[in-house]
Amino acid sequence: MKRHFMMFAAYNRWANNRLYDAADALTDEQFTRDTGAFFGSMMGTLNHLLVTDRIWMKRFTGQGDAPASLDAIVQRALPALRMAREAEDRRIVEWVEGLSDKDIAGRFSYVTTDMRNISQRLAPALGHLFNHQTHHRGQAHMILTVLGHASVQMDLMYFQRAEEGRTFA
Repeated sequence: MKRHFMMFAAYNRWANNRLYDAADALTDEQFTRDTGAFFGSMMGTLNHLLVTDRIWMKRFTGQGDAPASLDAIVQRALPALRMAREAEDRRIVEWVEGLSDKDIAGRFSYVTTDMRNISQRLAPALGHLFNHQTHHRGQAHMILTVLGHASVQMDLMYFQRAEEGRTFA
């Protein structure tokens, strides 16, 4: 099970890097333009992904910043946002690498953003973390397309082919 989540942590970092490379082609106006996506703009979408990762990592580890709002803007400029994203991706990869199969099969407790106490198994929550990223990267793909920019291939299969031979052990 650990190898599975190590692969998703590495994929997550790879896909985010590719998405930020594509977003680099946007003008400042395009980066902040409301395109009708769930979080409006590319800036809103990329900030949401960072915010939710920080919230989940705070729940998982008890450490780090956890914004109170899912639509919080951590950084308005793409270069600063990218630096924060890369740091969070490193944090996620390192944390997952430090887990044991016993940890992954275990439970953890946290308080939700609406103040409910939850206790659940870690594995499904990790699955949600990575699935949530994929969901909103799909919206970012749409934003690039709406703005007339080429999007980027971020399918898991492309990552797996690029990383062929890596065991995630």
